[in-house]
Amino acid sequence: MANAYLQGVEISASQFLDIFHHYDNDGNGYIEGKELQNFIKELQQARKQAGLELTDKMKAFVEKYERNADGKIGIIELVQILPTEENFLLFFRQQLKSCAEFMEAWRIYDADHSGYIEADELKNFLKDLLQRAKKPYDEKKLEEYTLTTLKIFDSNKDGKLCLSEMARLLPDQENFLLKFQGVKMARKEFNKIFELYDQDRNGYMDENELDALLKDLCEKNKKVLEVSKIPTYKSAIMALSDGGKLYRTELALVLCAEEM
Repeated sequence: MANAYLQGVEISASQFLDIFHHYDNDGNGYIEGKELQNFIKELQQARKQAGLELTDKMKAFVEKYERNADGKIGIIELVQILPTEENFLLFFRQQLKSCAEFMEAWRIYDADHSGYIEADELKNFLKDLLQRAKKPYDEKKLEEYTLTTLKIFDSNKDGKLCLSEMARLLPDQENFLLKFQGVKMARKEFNKIFELYDQDRNGYMDENELDALLKDLCEKNKKVLEVSKIPTYKSAIMALSDGGKLYRTELALVLCAEEM
């Protein structure tokens, strides 16, 4: 099946997902090692069987990874190589220019403040991105985009996306949440930290209190977090806040490893 799709002049969103899952044998979200070597070999064979030349992007990709046994690619790298219909993932990524903008969108579309974006909320999110860009679509196509996006990013297969799963839409250099995965803490520790830095005990953190917390986190986790990026971290996290009031459940999305 994957071989037949690789022969296509254009690949649909759902076909793209099938290709990714076919080569990501261990389901870790990457095509790597032997998986990647198999993909390169079968891509070349499929294009040849279809009488198609490798595109310039495919050639550059093959040159880069063909002899690299340690190479690995994620879903966004794959969508840049294959002739995916409308490059829908790249399109959605392009609409989210920064982490702060992504966090603002999260706050809007997590309408029930559950800490997750469920299928209907994701559908509204993607629909608004399409409308904002004046991109034509029909209900069937929107449904396909929604289900495919959910299947791609829902790493624990619970039918909904948490903040860190959804953030995989962002370019790695913008996705500061990747760094915060390494400093997430248990619920008990998180609650102690929140109470320590909520200095006036009003139940939320303001920008100054968050700034103090981030400085201390950067100091304790120098290998993971960068002091020079504190303004970026702060603006992105404050985008989750309610008019400058960052409540416990909102900060927990970034710093707590357990559900609140």
